[in-house]
Amino acid sequence: MPKLQKSIDKRNALIKATIALVNNNGFHATPMSKIAKMASVSPATIYLYFDNKQDLVNKTYIEVKAKYSDYSFETYNDTMSVKNGFKIIWKRIASFKLTESEHAFFLAQCDNTPIIDEPSRQEGIKHLQPLLDLWARGKKEGTIKPYSDYILYAYSINPLSFLMMSQKREMFELNDKHIEEAFTAAWNSIKN
Repeated sequence: MPKLQKSIDKRNALIKATIALVNNNGFHATPMSKIAKMASVSPATIYLYFDNKQDLVNKTYIEVKAKYSDYSFETYNDTMSVKNGFKIIWKRIASFKLTESEHAFFLAQCDNTPIIDEPSRQEGIKHLQPLLDLWARGKKEGTIKPYSDYILYAYSINPLSFLMMSQKREMFELNDKHIEEAFTAAWNSIKN
């Protein structure tokens, strides 16, 4: 195996181990030694790729956020109507949260706790730019309520995290009917 591929594999193993351990134990109960052990590398190897634990978690967050946005916006284009564009994006976000639940759970933890530093959080927000641009267009056209993007996100996207967690705990199963109902509720919460 070429040396570069080995290096990429080690870094990927560290990212994967970080996601798994933070999801299961939380940030503070995840020492670097456990991450190294789960990734099958020596603890010193971590420092070849990351400055410290905070850097590892921040970079993991940015990497997962990029995957999330690539997936979410893959079938969207900015010529769609605001409602159709939102529906495409919303359904892709729902699909990501259900099919990539480990990644989605990691992002939810990062977004709802102070474990990510502010520059990384701002970098993560940039990954949502197509959605923010769609909302700006909708506000300008009068199809979206003229609310803060944070309020729009809280009422239309964040409920998906609750539904994902309910499904993960086997309290509720999101079937196609529920997805349609959830989308309708999300759209109704932000449409003008």
